[in-house]
Amino acid sequence: MNDALKCIEIRSFLEEDIGSGDITAAIIPENAQAQAEVLTREDMTVCGQAWFDAVLKYLDAKVKINWMVAEGAAVKKNTLLCKVSGSARALLTGERTALNLLQLLSATATVSRLYADAVAGTGCKVLDTRKTIPGLREAQKYAVACGGCYNHRIGLYDGVLIKENHIMAAGSITKAIKAARELTSVTVEVEVESMTELTEALAAKPDRIMLDNFSVEALRAAVALNAGVIELEASGNIELNNIRDIAETGVDYISIGALTKHVKAVDLSMRIKLVS
Repeated sequence: MNDALKCIEIRSFLEEDIGSGDITAAIIPENAQAQAEVLTREDMTVCGQAWFDAVLKYLDAKVKINWMVAEGAAVKKNTLLCKVSGSARALLTGERTALNLLQLLSATATVSRLYADAVAGTGCKVLDTRKTIPGLREAQKYAVACGGCYNHRIGLYDGVLIKENHIMAAGSITKAIKAARELTSVTVEVEVESMTELTEALAAKPDRIMLDNFSVEALRAAVALNAGVIELEASGNIELNNIRDIAETGVDYISIGALTKHVKAVDLSMRIKLVS
């Protein structure tokens, strides 16, 4: 994400919270300085330092932030993440927005790390989807990569994914793939729900085929039928307790909406004290 875009987003994040002004922070003397420490109350993968920094620096250009852990690091409960010093008003005003971004992105990275570790050694890559929080897609997709998984297409503009409704509107899998090839040179992927649809898709030669809600046995059969010709992606009802079995079928990718959709924010604490 470029700096100009990030600045626009940070401003909108803060405006949502501050509105016409932080009334509570105004009780603190304007020139008061403060120090703060951010700790995690649970195990996590750290992600979102740039967003955290940008919020506080937007409010106080002179703020000093000293990170004690690296971006992408796995840390334990009660770890000190960073130390901050600067305008007391700025720290108090920016605290919630900065923590909201850090805890959300760290949550995404933490879950992604669990899934990446679950398929380690299989050669299969875990992908995210477009099931992201509106306005935070690029940030969440960054967090997915920070956690060791991979990005699917960013949006509707950088890849073709032909699903059931597209197939119905186009007339068939074959017609839909043909139309996509004539329209664009980007990656063309098609979703199939049965071995019959898979056979038709293989004949139409897309770049990738998504196997939707296939059983482990059906995935193995699909991999055998494909014989390594076209990339295969498994999707649907995939969780930590079954992802290893799915990865070991030989599919190239597994896409999981839960990486970004079912996010439970990491529990963080920011402790502030006045120094002058």
